Amino acid sequence: MGAEMSGREVIRRAVAGQRRGVALGSLLSAGHQMGEALVPVLIGVIVDRAVARPDAAALAGWLGVLAAVYLMLSYGFRFGARAGERAAERAAHELRMDLVRRVLAPQGGAEAGRPPGALVNVATEDARRVGAFTMALTLGVAAVVGVVAGAVLLLRASVPLGLLVLLGAPVLMALGHLLARPLEQRSGAEQERAAHASGVAADLVAGVRVLKGLRAEGAAVARYRATSRTSRDASVRAARAEALQTGLMLTLTGLFIALVALVGGRLVLSGSIGLGALVSAVGLALFLPGPVGVLAYVGAEFAKARASAARIADVLSAPGEVAGGTGEPVRPAAGELRVRGLGHGGLKGVDLTARPGEHVGVVVTDPAQAAALLHCLARRCDPAEGRIELDGRPVTELAPEALRSALLVAEHDAQLFDGTLLENVTAAAPPGADPGSAVAAAAVDEVASALAGGMAGRIGERGSALSGGQRQRVALARALAAEREVLVVHDPTTAVDAATEARIAAGIRRARAGRTTVLVTSSPALLAATDRVVLIDGGTVAAEAPHDDLVRDHPVYRAAVLT
Repeated sequence: MGAEMSGREVIRRAVAGQRRGVALGSLLSAGHQMGEALVPVLIGVIVDRAVARPDAAALAGWLGVLAAVYLMLSYGFRFGARAGERAAERAAHELRMDLVRRVLAPQGGAEAGRPPGALVNVATEDARRVGAFTMALTLGVAAVVGVVAGAVLLLRASVPLGLLVLLGAPVLMALGHLLARPLEQRSGAEQERAAHASGVAADLVAGVRVLKGLRAEGAAVARYRATSRTSRDASVRAARAEALQTGLMLTLTGLFIALVALVGGRLVLSGSIGLGALVSAVGLALFLPGPVGVLAYVGAEFAKARASAARIADVLSAPGEVAGGTGEPVRPAAGELRVRGLGHGGLKGVDLTARPGEHVGVVVTDPAQAAALLHCLARRCDPAEGRIELDGRPVTELAPEALRSALLVAEHDAQLFDGTLLENVTAAAPPGADPGSAVAAAAVDEVASALAGGMAGRIGERGSALSGGQRQRVALARALAAEREVLVVHDPTTAVDAATEARIAAGIRRARAGRTTVLVTSSPALLAATDRVVLIDGGTVAAEAPHDDLVRDHPVYRAAVLT
């Protein structure tokens, strides 16, 4: 759904996707409204035919009809509401799934400029609001049926009263739509502020340990208090707009019903209608505020849904970080990775080749340039100059998801998720693969022995139950267990002690035997286990040789890895 779209298009798709539920809910709810409109008419008939002229048999018969109508309207409301609510929940669910698919799409870009909390708010509250409109729509269709039925029945009792309702109801609906516009604007602002507050809260919770270590709790609380206060003020303004819209609609509806009652009273006094017709007219006049009020409610819900749908549309139609590419890698992949004349983020004309099955180290003296290289290899962005090839094919020709099935870039800040240790390690592993070699290579067996439950133990949100070094080992094991033909790993052992780092260096070599591996790192232990090392200094390739030779002969390399 990455194509450009509007909030109206999001609502249209949500409703179209639940057309059966909406149709069924509308039909049953319309039956309820028809029953409600028939009740005062039947009471008027009973007054005329069984009360004004007492007739016990007629009274019993008409009371039976009235009971049947009550049964119809009761079940119509019950099952209509059920169908409408089911459609609303399904529509919200489908929107959430669309948003998740867009956020997880290989081309990326949906999260740009949006903190995680804001995306969560869009996928929950905004999706709920748009889904809720499908329920409101079923009620709105039924309300229109109720108004029309009431008007028709009034026409049978009195043409002037029926015409009054037919002309007045559309005017009320138009006024309701106009009054809902300020609510739509303020509802959108409310959701923006709420999303921002959620994002700030998520960031603070994620960094709570760091904040405590810095003793910066006060500043964090002050920041969230200011953000929350802004969100609260936006919510209050939206509530005021909703209250004003609802109050004005109730006032207008009351004036309209008063006008109907006034005209009906004059007709009774003039003798144009009888006692039964009077009872029916009064009953219908009391019935009409219900469906007219529902129409006002539908207008308010539509205003909220449009504001939320616009935010959903922004995420769904967000441009990807990379464009183009539909091809598939060569299968079986040989695993040759070649960088030709790469120019990006400070890198200038970088040439680098990792041959099939080779174990290559890359040392970049500038961390920003290392990040630029990794982003290009992962195809989170395309380089300004040069190109990257996998088995002779430019990666820009490959579909991002297909590329990542052969080439995995495991960045230094890889995140873990709440679940068991085994689930984190095998998250990207081929079905049925044995993660044992990856667990041993990354020394995760030591992590399991220290964790309650071992490999089945839960590690908490973002691995909060683990130390920094343990989290790094689990992330490395996950990358190894993926068994990609080409694996690029960035600084996987910066928080690991020297003895464990040496074990991991040998473990990576053993686990990746026969597969291409690139280690972007300055760790002497990891670099010593590679076939050769490429040094990038000043944005260009400055040297290329085995680790021991570079340590002996190149002072820049020696300073980068030994100090």
